Amino acid sequence: MKGNPLSLIFLVFALAACGPARQSTAILPDLESPVSSEDTPMPQNAPALPPNSSLPRGNVYLDSAELLTLESYPPQFTLLLKGSLPTPCHQLQVDVQPPDAENNIWVEAYSLANPNRVCAQVLKPFEENLPLGTFPAGRYTLWVNGEKLAEFDA
Repeated sequence: MKGNPLSLIFLVFALAACGPARQSTAILPDLESPVSSEDTPMPQNAPALPPNSSLPRGNVYLDSAELLTLESYPPQFTLLLKGSLPTPCHQLQVDVQPPDAENNIWVEAYSLANPNRVCAQVLKPFEENLPLGTFPAGRYTLWVNGEKLAEFDA
């Protein structure tokens, strides 16, 4: 039986494609695991770290900050922060101080990350609504990371 060699090659490839898939394994570094010998890496959705954590503080790159007034009585206020964290391993931390004697409300946004953890060096965007609550009647000034954001009446 004489056949066309091209059709024979095509038949071999067609039969090979119908066979079971081969599984390949590659050893890649786990970017989510810490460098130290800890058994479990920090999960992606880890709860917020305590503000008095011994971890070093990192930057937060704020693109915008906006004070929102909710339609309620008494008025309730929310701070909307949009920006980026230095890496996906950083966790956003926000400290809100109660109004001082001059009715200044100081908000500090920063990040915390385990320095022993290997992490991709890419920015991680965030958008966070932080309820500030209600305030006694008066005029207030809201400061975010040392910059005046808004003056408002409560």
